[in-house]
Amino acid sequence: MTARFAPDLVGDELVALTRRLGEPERDLVILAEGNTSELVADDTIVVKTSGASMRDATHDDFVAVEVSPLIALLRSADTTQEQVTAALDAGERGGVRVRASIETLIHVAVRAFDPARYVAHTHPTAVVSLLASVIAAESFAAPVYSDELMVLGRPLFVPYAQPGIDLGRAFLERLGAHVDAHGEVPSLILLGNHGIVATSHSASGAEAVSLMAVKSARVRLGALQAGGIAGLDEAATAHYFDRADFRERRQTLSGTGR
Repeated sequence: MTARFAPDLVGDELVALTRRLGEPERDLVILAEGNTSELVADDTIVVKTSGASMRDATHDDFVAVEVSPLIALLRSADTTQEQVTAALDAGERGGVRVRASIETLIHVAVRAFDPARYVAHTHPTAVVSLLASVIAAESFAAPVYSDELMVLGRPLFVPYAQPGIDLGRAFLERLGAHVDAHGEVPSLILLGNHGIVATSHSASGAEAVSLMAVKSARVRLGALQAGGIAGLDEAATAHYFDRADFRERRQTLSGTGR
């Protein structure tokens, strides 16, 4: 068991971020969808529990998990879903079984490559509409306007895999390939037929990435209704982040230097 109930490790900022992302009018999640986490020590994150509502989250709706043992499970070809479920089990509290979210593997996979303080996973309707379409893989391949590029950087697309060990392995593999190619963990990761993952060193940055992904999806859906998406080509964006003012603005908006 790598998970444990530790509300004293859960910061107010994480709870506030989780509740903001769960606000119904933002249409990022519904019911018990989505999860957030914060890196609170070199090898420890706190992550939302399975079945807890983001909108109504409290300090008691998170558990602490150790990162390294879960990454070892991800990297082992012999790991079963049953072993993952056991590792996420934080025991009983008030007669109720408490487990870290099944998507905790996404959160630890990010930390295998980058000590991002915050990771937020949501299922925005507008984005999932694109990720469930015939153009899912290429829908975010090119930016469509400047501020989107500023906040989202180079998004990564991960094809659908069943949540749990299958998704964790696919996510880890695709993320590693992206880091090898670009030298950075993306601010936005798109999960086919599923949702999004926002990474940032600040709570406001994780929120900004999540909200910008929604606007960007709406822009694309509108462009498709008008005849098709005309993205910005590489020539237009090749030296975007060579400019100091652009890098500084990205740092401010998305909470990252990437």
